[in-house]
Amino acid sequence: MRTKSFLQYSLLMSAVAILAFLLPASAQVSTVQLQEWLNLPTSTSHVGNITGNAKAAAPLYRRYCVGCHGDLGDGNGEVAQWLEPPMWPKPRNFQLGIFKCRSTPTGTLPTDEDLFDTIARGLDRSSMPIWNTFTKDERADLVAWIKHFSPRWQKEKPGTPIQIPSEPEITPERVKAGQEVFGRVQCWKCHGVQGMANGPSASTLTDDLGAPIWPYNFTDGSRPKCGNTDRDIYKIFMTGLDGTPMPSFVDNIKPDEAWNLVFYLRTLQPHNAFNAKEKQIARQLGLKPVAAQ
Repeated sequence: MRTKSFLQYSLLMSAVAILAFLLPASAQVSTVQLQEWLNLPTSTSHVGNITGNAKAAAPLYRRYCVGCHGDLGDGNGEVAQWLEPPMWPKPRNFQLGIFKCRSTPTGTLPTDEDLFDTIARGLDRSSMPIWNTFTKDERADLVAWIKHFSPRWQKEKPGTPIQIPSEPEITPERVKAGQEVFGRVQCWKCHGVQGMANGPSASTLTDDLGAPIWPYNFTDGSRPKCGNTDRDIYKIFMTGLDGTPMPSFVDNIKPDEAWNLVFYLRTLQPHNAFNAKEKQIARQLGLKPVAAQ
């Protein structure tokens, strides 16, 4: 299925490949460049009424982050080489300026709020923990520090966050319609017909740098990587997870259909604080797995 969003994703991955090739060659001067970039206006962040400053984050980054992400922010810290499954993916290479968890369209930079939230939330099924010990000011400073690693922030502005319509009422009709969307856009090819991350493409997936990556398993009780609310899940497949095989479906799914898909995906998860009604509806409907086509 070759659509506009898949074409955008392919172009993004080509850009990433070029950057990945070029960055190692400039690593010898990166320390000097980074020191210069610390003094640029782009090495700040703005989250609500908080202004973050990159220079203020240097001690925090050195103490808590450098072991994985490295002095140069390239994801090659001393600890990174020892991270193996299930602690993959490898630490984020901040120099690329590519991030999974965003409120912005695929291929664009995240907002400061996106990075601010990711630090506090952590990334489930990875070596990135929940950093809820930082104050809001410290987190804002760290966002500014992250931004100073990539020249993208000197040339581009963050994308405009996508519009998320109000969540409609959960109904049997919507859950059933969401199952139809799951089959139509072929979510099952990676996630499997029961959401167990065992689809026919699952074992072949790699991230933007060629490392193995696994689709989300809806049935194992883990938290979706970019948040567990209905709005978080809606946002994941409407913005895509840049740097991974998970594209944006904004050109394939209408907003109303996206909410239907959220409700169906909830039926695949074990009982939790978010899906009691969806699980009840699934039982009433006697939902069976979609048929792979």
